[in-house]
Amino acid sequence: MFDTIRKHQKLMQFALMLVIVPSFAFFGISSYSGFMDKETDLVKINGKPITSQEVDNAAKRQAERVGGNPQIAQSLQFRQAILNELLQQRILGFAVNDLRLQVSEQALIKNLQGIPQIRALYRQDGTFDNERFKQLLANNGLTIEQFDASQAFDLKVSQLVNAVARTELASPKLSEIISTLYETERQVQTLSFEAKNFLSKVNPTPEELQTFYKANANLFESPEFVDVEYIVLKAEPKEDAKAFSEKADQFANMTYDQSDSLKPTADKLRLSIQSQKGVTRSGPSGVPRDHPLANLKVIQSLFSDEAIKNKRNIEAVQISPGVFVSARVVIFNPAQTLPFTDVAGEVKRQVSQRAAEKLAVAAAAERYTELQKDPKSASGFGSAVWVSRNKPANLGGNALDEVMSVNQEKLPAYISVNNLGVGTTLYRVDQVRQPAIVDTKVHKAQSMQIQALAAQAEFAGFMAYWRDSAKVKTINPLKPPSTGAGS
Repeated sequence: MFDTIRKHQKLMQFALMLVIVPSFAFFGISSYSGFMDKETDLVKINGKPITSQEVDNAAKRQAERVGGNPQIAQSLQFRQAILNELLQQRILGFAVNDLRLQVSEQALIKNLQGIPQIRALYRQDGTFDNERFKQLLANNGLTIEQFDASQAFDLKVSQLVNAVARTELASPKLSEIISTLYETERQVQTLSFEAKNFLSKVNPTPEELQTFYKANANLFESPEFVDVEYIVLKAEPKEDAKAFSEKADQFANMTYDQSDSLKPTADKLRLSIQSQKGVTRSGPSGVPRDHPLANLKVIQSLFSDEAIKNKRNIEAVQISPGVFVSARVVIFNPAQTLPFTDVAGEVKRQVSQRAAEKLAVAAAAERYTELQKDPKSASGFGSAVWVSRNKPANLGGNALDEVMSVNQEKLPAYISVNNLGVGTTLYRVDQVRQPAIVDTKVHKAQSMQIQALAAQAEFAGFMAYWRDSAKVKTINPLKPPSTGAGS
């Protein structure tokens, strides 16, 4: 089943190993030992946990490896990806142990000799510089025993991946059939019943407007917002890095320790306290992107319970290199329903739109019933267009699925598709054909994509089996890390 993978084994091995990540070299030996408090356990594999601290540490290392902004490591999405990698690595580790895979000493030596950093340690006379080797490992926090164990483990995982990669894919005929279906064309005409064309027939009464307003008060709320104070610490152009680092630590510690006011920190570091009113969960309006409060982490902190209920300073946030911010909520303004007089125009617009949409849907249903009785009547429909899944024109989503699913033995066929908030569109399909000219490049690319998807599905099934065998259990959801200096 894995013909696509088999043909490109080297590439697939590299790609898969990027996903599963060499265990010891990337995550460190500590990933395999020790238990933390249950509150920090995220997932358990065969009874052994992956902790939030492991995820945080791995995220920081990965951010450093790719040379990215350290703030990337604080992203919930990034940390979730790291957790997924850790989980997949542990599952493969369980499979390796359960299958009792072995690596010969010759295979291990051959693998080590293939590592450029190891080859560079051989002297011109062919002898190996063992001292430099130990130093290289020490710089990466490893002993020789740990390094050998990590390499042996990675070879076992590679054996497992290769065993799956050697599985054959099903006959390409299946992908050929699917590609042909994607190329099949249908001649389509459309007839739209849009709400905007029925608005002139709608005239809601005052009572109807009031009823809608009261039943949908949440649609007419002013968003919650806060008025805040904030201070910014910036590194001077020629300021000594060590001195600024000490100042940043002081900034973070004081805003945290004396969290009922920004004034002590401002006075100590000679910073001005600035203010900003009307800050919503989307940030302050009418400010440039680099504004201190236009930072997602700052906004999230300002709308935390600690900041809103207790009016405490948020922990210092590094919004860019050499720039730290702390802020506090002065006034919290909860969301409020706007008076009817302020939103009467919007209420009427929404009531009218919904009523017009009902009329449009009803008119489409009536016309659809007529067409079922007299299928050959095409009055009102637009010009015919040939469409396919490869060339859908302006069709998409459910409409395309419905059009491409009509029974070609019963033409013309009619389809009614509701478009929420817009109305209803009727589609008339009266012919089906295969294109005279097939784009061979598209055909080949589609065939390869289908086979690749089959390969992915097979590997997913393989992982699902071992996930069940390892009794994977989710303990706690991954949460955003707490904010702090240097974040």
